Amino acid sequence: MSEIFELVTLFDAVLELCKVKNGEIFAVLTEGGGNADYADAFLLAARERGASAYQVNVPKSVPRPGSLKKLTSLSGNTGAVAALKGADMILDLIGLLWSAEQRELQAAGARILTCRESAENIVRMFPTAELRRRVEAGAKELSSARRMHVTSSAGTDVVYQLGQYPVITQYGYTDEPGRWDNLPGGFLYSGGKDDGVDGIVVVAPGDMIFPFKRYLTDPIRLVIERGSIVRIEGDHLDAELLRDYMARWQDPRAYAVSHIGWGMDEKARWNFLATSPASSQTGRDGRAFYGNVLFSTGPNSELGGNNDTGCHLDVPLRNCSLILDDREIIKNGTIVPAALRAAGR
Repeated sequence: MSEIFELVTLFDAVLELCKVKNGEIFAVLTEGGGNADYADAFLLAARERGASAYQVNVPKSVPRPGSLKKLTSLSGNTGAVAALKGADMILDLIGLLWSAEQRELQAAGARILTCRESAENIVRMFPTAELRRRVEAGAKELSSARRMHVTSSAGTDVVYQLGQYPVITQYGYTDEPGRWDNLPGGFLYSGGKDDGVDGIVVVAPGDMIFPFKRYLTDPIRLVIERGSIVRIEGDHLDAELLRDYMARWQDPRAYAVSHIGWGMDEKARWNFLATSPASSQTGRDGRAFYGNVLFSTGPNSELGGNNDTGCHLDVPLRNCSLILDDREIIKNGTIVPAALRAAGR
């Protein structure tokens, strides 16, 4: 009883940030009956706030051979999508990001919050209005820029021509119709023009690759021309794994460069993969840790692009420098502008 009470208390604080109020309609999406404790606690918290709360549980899907798109357990389930469209807010416990169904639900006006982290991680990285303020200040910097230059002592030297795509912010909660976020963690990103990314990205030892959920032990050199990776260089296991993983999709769009941005959450830990149980490693720490440059490949549909390949890599790079036009935002992994810095950093 005490455990469910603690979850309800925690999730009520989340719903307070999301401005769930009396008379709203709140839906929880699950698959195969999983995450029952989270589903129950969120529904109870929403009901206590006066919302009309319900759950949509869909059968857990199995991978479809030959599919190149991002598919989830909601894909093709028009009845479940219709049921979710009636909600003001959807709590996503299955992971809809990059799917056509998430975009459809957002277009209908639902605000969506994905939650797949442990309660301990949510408590440790609990979102705040101050984190939102800093992320949104970063978004102003990024949205006004037309050129991003990322460098590192490891050999990264890549230029993004900006302006084709919007800026996406994440700070761990959502209180606006049609907006998606992921609980917890704070970062932001945009995308270069489809043919406007050129240079070298070096994934250095100690950097992470998701979905591999591992630290590299040897550097990988990615050669990028006109928005696509044209060579993956390295004669060691890490490079061989990456080449094999991307090739298995048999989709040239897998090599497209996707979003680029930086982490702003001082409570996220770079060392999380090495110090925490594998069952709790969904990647929020890795993507959000303070001062990382988050390089990504594959789909850009969340940005409004046409690439919906299922092959997606997120690669948080440490110790990089990032310049927007002529303004220094990150220097060797340290955030520079005062309005973007966390207290004490």
